[in-house]
Amino acid sequence: MGSPGRDRLDRIFKAYDVRGRVDTGELDAEVAERIGVGFARVTGASTVALGRDCRPSSESLAAAFREGVLSQGCDVTDLGELPTEVVYYHSGRYRIPGAVVTASHNPAGYNGLKFCHRGAAPIGSGTGLERIREEARAWSGAAGAAARGGVTRHDALPGYLEHVFGIVDPAGIGELRVAVDGGNGMAGPVVNRLFRHLPSSTSMGLYLEPDGTFPNHPADPLNPDNLTDLVHLVREQEADVGVAFDGDADRAVFVDEQGVPLPGSTTTAIIARWFLALRPGARIVHNLICSRSVAEAVRSAGGVPVRTRVGHSFIKAVMAEKDAVFGGEHSGHYYFGDNYGADSATLAMLVLLTVLTGAGVPLSELRRGYEPYAMSGEINFVVTDPTAALRAVESAFSGASLDRLDGLTVDLGDSWFNVRPSNTEQLLRLNAEAPDSGSMDELVDRVRGVIDSS
Repeated sequence: MGSPGRDRLDRIFKAYDVRGRVDTGELDAEVAERIGVGFARVTGASTVALGRDCRPSSESLAAAFREGVLSQGCDVTDLGELPTEVVYYHSGRYRIPGAVVTASHNPAGYNGLKFCHRGAAPIGSGTGLERIREEARAWSGAAGAAARGGVTRHDALPGYLEHVFGIVDPAGIGELRVAVDGGNGMAGPVVNRLFRHLPSSTSMGLYLEPDGTFPNHPADPLNPDNLTDLVHLVREQEADVGVAFDGDADRAVFVDEQGVPLPGSTTTAIIARWFLALRPGARIVHNLICSRSVAEAVRSAGGVPVRTRVGHSFIKAVMAEKDAVFGGEHSGHYYFGDNYGADSATLAMLVLLTVLTGAGVPLSELRRGYEPYAMSGEINFVVTDPTAALRAVESAFSGASLDRLDGLTVDLGDSWFNVRPSNTEQLLRLNAEAPDSGSMDELVDRVRGVIDSS
């Protein structure tokens, strides 16, 4: 078997996972098999768990990846088609590494792989991903073990539902009308089973049938254009809350009863305070582009906020290191200590429904106490030289308080912003926050002027 080439592997191995185009052959069965070999060798496990999403290419890529793992004498527990978070649960419960064939929120022409070590510990840049790439590159095609591994098929969903309801008591969720947009991704099978355990609540579903061609809209809930149908359903059916999942259903965006989306920072703060009522003094992790309101809400509830870099592999590592009970990202990923530190959109939804049941006010009113500032959202700038542009921003704001935990964060007292280079493109990503929208717009314009002239 010939090598797929250094450039090709370098293109598809990102900071946190593998992602590439299948419609152009960038990621194909040969590459997937090589990655399976690398995964088996790097983890050194006797058994690994494997899941996949519903994309047309996922079954064949999963079969090729499985072949690579088996060739190394490693067994595979094939979990079939299911959400990424269920693979993390299985990895945590059975203490085995896991892999999922998915491209998350990307269009159907893409696919990829997410990985975890045994116990759902993260695999990303610095925690094994580069070693998997190098093992994949070096593999000659020869079998690596005298005896092939074997395959066992397992339905992990019943155990997962029992697990999440051991964390969030379904009896605490009352008579709510919940609109759910599955985006034709992997949320549907879980949502349909989950609401059977919530007899007081009524669910109204959109696009819950898995279809990896995503015929209705892209499965990316961070894009407001993809929330249009959910917002219409919420208003038409007078739902208490709407939930939109991404393609592999490990991320969720929530919409209040007026059809207005909640920023991930708002959801993070609400869930954090719920946990702190149960576990006073606990640590809560948030990444550095979350609103200041998150740390303020944690402190006011008696908790300890812990600030991290952006990215799931980083936040999972900090969750474990700090023994945190919960972590949130502005992007809609939510992490739970009781869930082996892994992210779960399902658990985030269950906690929010529990909070809403006990609040006695609509979500549009509840959220007000968590949104004292104006946020820009992520703004991308195409730049020729990201490093030079970042230096220009640092020079322009040299009189402010600066930190470099992830890119450059500039603290101006009543406002702040972060500028980070993209891991994969010639982009700078800007997130800014100020006391009001006018001040925020002025700050964004000021940073934009520096970047455009760099």
